[in-house]
Amino acid sequence: MADIFLGFLLTHDSLDPSLHFGLLLVTSVCLYMSGMVFNDVFDRGIDAEERPERPIPSGRVSVRQAATFGGMLMLAAVGAANVVGISSVVVAVALIACILAYDGVLKRTPLGPIAMGGCRFLNVMLGASAVDSLSAHWAMPQLHVAAALGVYVVGVTWFARDEAKESNRTQLLLAATVINLGLAGLLAFFLNAPGQAGNLPMIMLAVVTFTTNGRLAAAMRNPSPQTVQMAIKASILSLVMLDATVVLFQTGDTTLAIATVALLAPATLIGRFISIT
Repeated sequence: MADIFLGFLLTHDSLDPSLHFGLLLVTSVCLYMSGMVFNDVFDRGIDAEERPERPIPSGRVSVRQAATFGGMLMLAAVGAANVVGISSVVVAVALIACILAYDGVLKRTPLGPIAMGGCRFLNVMLGASAVDSLSAHWAMPQLHVAAALGVYVVGVTWFARDEAKESNRTQLLLAATVINLGLAGLLAFFLNAPGQAGNLPMIMLAVVTFTTNGRLAAAMRNPSPQTVQMAIKASILSLVMLDATVVLFQTGDTTLAIATVALLAPATLIGRFISIT
């Protein structure tokens, strides 16, 4: 949801029109949930061996029921996007394609991290899609910010490739480099765009960069599953802070930035019940 806050505020001065903002939130949530459902559908063979208690392997939910539910969520997402406009529909359909490609084909290939980064890029662009034309949508500053966050997520996903076992330090170092390229992209945005909040966003970005790299460095020193997963969790939760930092930079409105940061609460709560890695 933080991506929708961010994308919307990159193209609007406030959260008005609230109907469009709300519908984009609904679109994003439905697509996120559909991705989780289809992940279970495509992973049912592996889950039957490694996690037999999952809904599909345990028999509590049939493959047909899960696929139908996931498809209904995707249709609901496209329907909500259609009320907002053609730009939103285009991004929603692209996100569906990216989600299905990742879950069904690319997740365990070298292209998996790129597909996941593409999903993040498109989610930010979904938030920015409530505009008058495609040309106004696919423009700066939203393209720059969405691309930087997409690169960041490519790195995080790559960092998580072998989280269930001891990771390769070289792979972790390369993935951490990609993560920092994403952070550098946000820094470049701050340095080259007219900000509205003085030096505070730059300080916030520096804090996120320092804390994230601290976790990454700890995982590289001791690449055990526990330390790597802690680094991944910190990096994922940092995305909400990065979104809030850009919101503050773009709008100068601390209330909107705090509202974005507040999304850390449900993200942390969900992480207690659903593995965030």
